[in-house]
Amino acid sequence: MSNLEEWKKLAAKESKSDTPIEKLSKDTLENIKIKPLYTQEDLKNLDYLDNLPGIDPFIRGPRATMYTGRPWTIRQYAGFSTAEESNAFYKKTLAGGGQGVSVAFDLATHRGYDSDHPRVTGDVGKAGVAIDSVEDTKVLFDQIPLDKVSVSMTMNGAVLPILANYIVAAEEQGVPSEKLRGTIQNDILKEFMVRNTYIYPPKPSMKIIADIFEYTSKKMPLFNSISISGYHMQEAGADAALELAYTIADGKEYIETAIGAGLKIDDFAPRLSFFFGIGMNFYMEIAKLRAARLLWSEVVSKYNPSNIKSKMLRTHCQTSGWSLTEQDPYNNIIRTTVEAMAAVFGGTQSLHTNSFDEAIALPTEFSAKIARNTQLILQEESGITNTVDPWGGSYFMESLTNEIANKAREIMSEVDENGGMASAIEKGLPKLRIEKAAALKQAKIDSGAEVIVGVNKYINDKEDPVDVLEIDNEKVRTHQVQQLEKIKSQRNNAEVEKALKALEKSAETMEGNTLELAVNAARVRCTVGEITQALEKSWGRYQATSQTVSGVYGKNLEKNETWMGVMEQVKTFEKNQGRRPRMLVAKMGQDGHDRGAKVIASAFADAGFDIDLAPLFSTPEEVAKQAIENDVHVIGVSSQAAGHKTLIPLLLSELKKLNAEDIIVVIGGVIPKQDYQFLLDSGVKDIFGPGTPIQESTDRVIKHILQANKE
Repeated sequence: MSNLEEWKKLAAKESKSDTPIEKLSKDTLENIKIKPLYTQEDLKNLDYLDNLPGIDPFIRGPRATMYTGRPWTIRQYAGFSTAEESNAFYKKTLAGGGQGVSVAFDLATHRGYDSDHPRVTGDVGKAGVAIDSVEDTKVLFDQIPLDKVSVSMTMNGAVLPILANYIVAAEEQGVPSEKLRGTIQNDILKEFMVRNTYIYPPKPSMKIIADIFEYTSKKMPLFNSISISGYHMQEAGADAALELAYTIADGKEYIETAIGAGLKIDDFAPRLSFFFGIGMNFYMEIAKLRAARLLWSEVVSKYNPSNIKSKMLRTHCQTSGWSLTEQDPYNNIIRTTVEAMAAVFGGTQSLHTNSFDEAIALPTEFSAKIARNTQLILQEESGITNTVDPWGGSYFMESLTNEIANKAREIMSEVDENGGMASAIEKGLPKLRIEKAAALKQAKIDSGAEVIVGVNKYINDKEDPVDVLEIDNEKVRTHQVQQLEKIKSQRNNAEVEKALKALEKSAETMEGNTLELAVNAARVRCTVGEITQALEKSWGRYQATSQTVSGVYGKNLEKNETWMGVMEQVKTFEKNQGRRPRMLVAKMGQDGHDRGAKVIASAFADAGFDIDLAPLFSTPEEVAKQAIENDVHVIGVSSQAAGHKTLIPLLLSELKKLNAEDIIVVIGGVIPKQDYQFLLDSGVKDIFGPGTPIQESTDRVIKHILQANKE
């Protein structure tokens, strides 16, 4: 009897099951079967098993010595309130062991609005730092030596004024552009797909990217001109194969854009970088990063680079925000540790670890320290850095790396068949695939098929309160408006007008380098909003069309008693009222993260509701008007960016003004428990915190509607 046969016999005996042991495989969301045992047989026909770190195709790492020579960079992604507050946080982080600064901007800044714009009343300073001008940027980096500290900036829509402000702030700190180190995200394709903090339509947006490639390749040789981001795809619901495939396909589209603008592959490819999310599927996440390096090498090889660094995928990673739970939140420390280890074993070049309280609010200094120390302990105490890619040659890991690479190749082929990533995005293909994956994932959690400790299994009877950071939005906005007034009163308005006219002409003719023109404008103190608006005059603001998937959620809840009960209640309502219950699902303010809203819309539709979707970035006034026009019974507000205490009272006030107080308002999302009473006192009927099973949400909402109709 062979060793394998003997193992099967022993395993069958131990499993006490009639099912042959080789059939006890686990299906992943990526449709990859994970077997209970892997052997040398699984490595047949893999031609890269002798690949070594630092050698093309870089599966085992982009550098030969990896962490044995230099550990990954520890970053903390943070930004809140004013530039002064964020600067103080960065300095503490660097003093405590952080090795780079990662800037989170508020949503007003992301969307190219100054803080005094009426559309951003509830967004200023809430989910990041408010930046209106060079003066704010100088304060943000005060006493942080920009020639020594690597700066990563998560910015896409308003990338021109923000990068220009950074360049000018460094100049005035005495640091020339050629010494600047760091990364600008600058990944607009994923914005059109999932995150939605775009400003301009796709064509001019891609021109901006080409202009940034050109400018940085000439003047900022140490700076990464783009961070091609899968992270937000994963946060929006993409499984590992979709995230991997679409991220690499985005990279290919950016190469085509740069070459189309007259650049050669080696002019810009060595400074392209990537950004992946790391979730709780430990082995899959390691395999994903290894496969990413293989696939990127394959893609770039077709452009015949002469510089080997052009084919080398370097990546930043961030632990998942979506995997964090409001329930039993200290469990999130363990989740983040598991995800951090997966990123490190996968060979990331830098890492941000999320704080345990980020499912509830912005991280506190206490929680951020734990997140940072998680990385320090991994680097300094665990011994993880003592060897390069310990997974090399593993029967399981090498097989899984190959399988996820093949899955990604299939998805990338579909993209190519649709004319490339830009064309596929215009057709809505990637967005639809990701939204289906998100609905499936949520259904598996709500049905109990996928366990989340503290949410659908091992649930606490009582939750201990957690201290959270709260930003006084009104105070921040007042401060920013005062700063804007001061800048505008002190600058040379003739120079401002000249700089803005140059930007307007560039947008109109599609000629000239827009980053160079934005730098000129920043020097004379044009604001973020003014630079954005100068280009917007010709390019306009892009407005995406919304669609929802159907059937995916409901199909997975067919045996759930609560879910079936909801469907019966909906049928009863329709029979009695002559129409189905109708809900408007809305996001207000400038928050473009619409995973929750889309999953809710899809699930409620599967339960039998008529669903309307408010356009992204709606104001409370616009939502109220749409609700009345569509004659809805309930408005379901999705909140993630902490603007609910400002925006919800405005919505309720508007409904009252329009004599529509009978419309029920409910809210779900990232809402701290201490805000619940304020919202209920304001007139909100119900609140659904993170992790609330959707079948429970549908049940409570239909009961509210039935009760209202009785009254």
